[in-house]
Amino acid sequence: QVQLVESGGGLVQAGGSLRLSCAASGLTFRAYTMTWFRQAPGKEREFVAAAFWTGGTVYVDSVKGRFTVSRDNAKNAVYLQMGSLKPEDTGVYYCAAGKRLSTTSATYDYWGQGTQVTVSS
Repeated sequence: QVQLVESGGGLVQAGGSLRLSCAASGLTFRAYTMTWFRQAPGKEREFVAAAFWTGGTVYVDSVKGRFTVSRDNAKNAVYLQMGSLKPEDTGVYYCAAGKRLSTTSATYDYWGQGTQVTVSS
C-alpha cells in the first residue's frame, strides 16, 4: 500500500531553520506531484509548496524566499527546507501526493501522518 512518512519536525526559535523529509513508497513516484500542506490549531489545512517530477516548484506567497521544496526521484523522497522561520509557521506539516497540482487538500490521493513544527518567538 501507499505510504508517505514525514520526519524532521521539531521546536525552533524564530529565525531558525528546519528541514522536513517525506519518504514515499507503494506508488509510481514520477506520476505524482508532491506537495506540502500545513495546519495550525483551529485553522484549515493550507497549501505550502509543491514539487513536480520535472523539477518545477510552486509556493504559497507567505513562504516564498524562505522555504525551498525539492524532490529526489531516485529516492522517492521530497523535502522542505524552511528558513527564517516565524511563529506563524507553526503547525502540523503534511506531505501529500496527487496527480495534479492543487491548493485544495481534497484533491490529493495520499497523505502522510504529519510532523509538528513549532516556532517560538
